[in-house]
Amino acid sequence: MSVQKTIYVDGVWRDAEAGGTRDILDPADAGVLATVAEGGRADTDAAIEAARRAFDAGAWPNTPVAERAALLRRVADLLQRDREDIALLESRDTGKTLEEGRVDVDDVTAAFRYFADLVMNESGGRVVDAGSADVHSVVVHEPVGVCAMITPWNYPLLQASWKIAPALAAGNTLVVKPSEVTPLSTVRLVELLAEAGLPAGVANIVTGAGDPVGARLAEHPAVDLVSFTGGLASGVKVAQAAAPTVKKVALELGGKNPNVVFADACATDEGFDTAVDQALNAAFIHSGQVCSAGSRLIVEESVRDRFVAELARRAARIRLGRGTEKGVECGPLVSQQQLDKTEMYVASALTEGASLRCGGERPEPNETRPAGGYFYCPTVLDNCHRGMRVVREETFGPILTVETFRTEEEAVELANDTEYGLAGAVFSSDTARARRVAARLRHGTVWINDYHPYLPQAEWGGFGRSGVGRELGRAGLEEYRETKHVYENLRPAPVRWFAG
Repeated sequence: MSVQKTIYVDGVWRDAEAGGTRDILDPADAGVLATVAEGGRADTDAAIEAARRAFDAGAWPNTPVAERAALLRRVADLLQRDREDIALLESRDTGKTLEEGRVDVDDVTAAFRYFADLVMNESGGRVVDAGSADVHSVVVHEPVGVCAMITPWNYPLLQASWKIAPALAAGNTLVVKPSEVTPLSTVRLVELLAEAGLPAGVANIVTGAGDPVGARLAEHPAVDLVSFTGGLASGVKVAQAAAPTVKKVALELGGKNPNVVFADACATDEGFDTAVDQALNAAFIHSGQVCSAGSRLIVEESVRDRFVAELARRAARIRLGRGTEKGVECGPLVSQQQLDKTEMYVASALTEGASLRCGGERPEPNETRPAGGYFYCPTVLDNCHRGMRVVREETFGPILTVETFRTEEEAVELANDTEYGLAGAVFSSDTARARRVAARLRHGTVWINDYHPYLPQAEWGGFGRSGVGRELGRAGLEEYRETKHVYENLRPAPVRWFAG
């Protein structure tokens, strides 16, 4: 298999300077899907230098807003033109189902269109009343500069777009480093940026490992902002590397997300069916490899037995297989490392006293599940408590733990008993209760009687160790801007502070 030129610097696709390569594996069968360039420190420095030149001496930061917005819309159109091809690429690279890949492309398209509209609808600045007709005072926003973007393996296209779209809308230049496990769709997105007419040097990509590529991006003095999405330990390293240069840092570090189900949500057959269905969606979409996955089911004790029994019955019937196969509902884990990690968490939970209700093993191979694939059965663990590793730590696998509560106060206490604070949900037919509990949850996104939807116009991010900063929404654009106050004295005169 030939090596793809996946490093893009100053408008040119190239191999790694040191000649390194990496095989990208298909998680459904562990076969080689592609071979890409494995960049290093020299490639990263070259990309940063290109982005620096494009910002300091190039036209993009001063390009009229209407032109920047038009380019974002062209990218959105190109994404829809190539929707099926990109969805297939994302499915094969990550293991997710083809339908999930299509949803991702549509969500990325929406993000580019949203940020195009957002910058077009802004005023030229916020006038500040200085208390004098002789003063014109205005607060304006300018691009930060060179932005480094380090993205995760679970939603490579989506997470890249959440950073790239607002950064370009604000007039920045950038270097993106996709996960070395799933880089292919981000490479494709950069190809579309170039096709849409983005000037050379504005967007650059370096494929390679977190060390050295990600580490160099975080520490480099010519980088003005680093935006990282990934695990907590890696995020701490990024923040530490960025600290000496005092650059802006945005971190989205995942979560351990509660899904709180009150008994009244299950009072009718329809309500019960909906709550169980949503609990499955919360935990097992993309094999649980979602930062906002509802991996902690916290269910009222009076309905726990019925609820968990039906949940386990349905989870055991989820159709596992290659994501591109018709009828498959859940694909493999992304890598052998993630499969091993999932098995470790299940084993530790059983050792600590959890009860296995379904799953807990690799499935038998069949025509849609090759023997070499990283498949693991959706797993429900009952009788869990906060002392267990599987309840405290982000597993990023198809594992759902079950805890119970008796009172509303206890439900809130359990839901907030986590070092993370990314997302959570409340299911209740009592509107007042649902809103009351949602208001008390210390999580950046809270759904009521739903799970997983997000809107590009609504901010995304978390409390606590889920990170700092926000993506999407107006705040997601502001991450990529500096704020400047311009104070103009219209009638300058001597102050005479000093007698002279």
